Amino acid sequence: MKAILFVLLMGLCTVGYAMEEVPAPADLPPAIAAKTWIAQDPAVVEAQSARTGAGHAAGMLAASPNEWIMKGTAQRRNYASGPASREWTAGFERTVRLPGKKRLDRQLGDTGIALADAQLGEAIQEAARGLVDLWMGRLSARQARAFMTEQVQLARSNLQSVQKRHKAGDAAALDVNVAAADLAEVEQGMSEALANETKAQARLNVRFPGAADAEPPMLGQPVKLDESEVVWKDRVLAASDPLRMAQLRMEQAELAASRARADRLPDPTIGLYAASEAFSRERIVGVNVSMPLPGSYRTERLGQALTEVDAARAARDRRQRELESEIADSYTDATSNYDRWKLAEEGASRTRRNAQLTQRAYALGEADLQTLLLARRQSVDAMQSALDARTAALRSYYRLLVDARLIWGLARE
Repeated sequence: MKAILFVLLMGLCTVGYAMEEVPAPADLPPAIAAKTWIAQDPAVVEAQSARTGAGHAAGMLAASPNEWIMKGTAQRRNYASGPASREWTAGFERTVRLPGKKRLDRQLGDTGIALADAQLGEAIQEAARGLVDLWMGRLSARQARAFMTEQVQLARSNLQSVQKRHKAGDAAALDVNVAAADLAEVEQGMSEALANETKAQARLNVRFPGAADAEPPMLGQPVKLDESEVVWKDRVLAASDPLRMAQLRMEQAELAASRARADRLPDPTIGLYAASEAFSRERIVGVNVSMPLPGSYRTERLGQALTEVDAARAARDRRQRELESEIADSYTDATSNYDRWKLAEEGASRTRRNAQLTQRAYALGEADLQTLLLARRQSVDAMQSALDARTAALRSYYRLLVDARLIWGLARE
C-alpha cells in the first residue's frame, strides 16, 4: 500500500510540475549527436546488457528452477532354489511450486526488470552529466585560448610601439625591457591556455569518441532561473532514477519477505513410478509424494527478510533526503553563479574600458608604460574571471536541465 501511495505521489509531482522538453541550447551538442555519444558510453552499454540480463532473470523466476527428475533402478533377486528374478523400477518426479509462490516470483522478476530500467536511466543521465561537464570545459578552454591569443597580439603590438618610441627617443630602454617581459608573460599564459584546451579536448574525446571533432560553438548567455526552488525540486525528484531505484529495491525486499513467508510451507514433490517384480509376474504402478518438514531455518530466513525490508525503507528515505540536499545545492549554484557572472561581466567591462582609456592616455603621453601594463593585467584577470563565471553559470543551469530530463530527449529514454 505504501509503495502504491509513493508511486501516486510521484505521479502527482510529475503532473503538477511537468515541463515541456526544451530545445538543446546553442552551445550544447544537438540532440542527435548527444544521444549517439551517450549511447556509446561504456556505463550505458553495461546497463543495457544488465537490462537484457534482468529479462532473462525474470524468465527464470517465472519458469521455476524445478525440473522433472527421471529415476530408475535395476535389481536381481536371488532365491534359495530356482532361478533369479530380474526386476526393475522406473519413474519420474518433480517439485511442484505452490500457486502463491509462482505469483510472487513473477512479481520479483517484473520488479527486477523495472530496477534494471531505472539503472539504465541513471547510467544515461550520468553520461549526459559527464557530456555537459566535458563539453563546457572544452568550450571554456577554447575561448580562454582565443582570448590569450588576442592578448599576445596586443602585447606584441605594444612592444613594437615601445621599440619605435625608443628609437625616436620618446621611451627609455627600461620601457622596452618591461614591454618584452610583459610579452613573455602573456605568451606563457597563452601556452598554458593552449595546453588546457588540448587536455580538455582529449578528456572529451576519450569519454565520448568523436565529440571533440565537432566544431565547437561559442559560449552562450547564462539564463536566470525564474521558477522557485520548490518547483525545480519536485521536477527533478519526479525524474530521479536514483530515487526510483531505492523505491524498487524496497519493493523487492517486500516481495522477498512475502516469498520467504510463503516458503514456510515447503513445496511438495510428486512423482509416478512403475515396477516389475517376481519374474515379471507382478506389475506395480504408483504415486509418491514427499515434502520437507519445515524447521527453524525457514523462520530465521523470514526474520532476515523482514529486517531487509526495514533497511531498504530506511535507504529509500535516506536517498530521498540526499537528493533533496543535492537539488538544493544545484539550485543555489545555478542562481548564485548567475549573479556572480553578472558581477564579473560588469567588472570585466569596467576594467576593459579602463585599459582602453589608459592605452589612449599612453599614446598621448599622459600615462607611463607601467600604468598601461597594470591596466591591461587587471583587464586580463577580470576577463578570465568573467569567463570562469560564465562557464560555471552555464554548467550549473545545464546540469539542472539534465537532472530534470528536459533536453536531448532524456525523458523518453
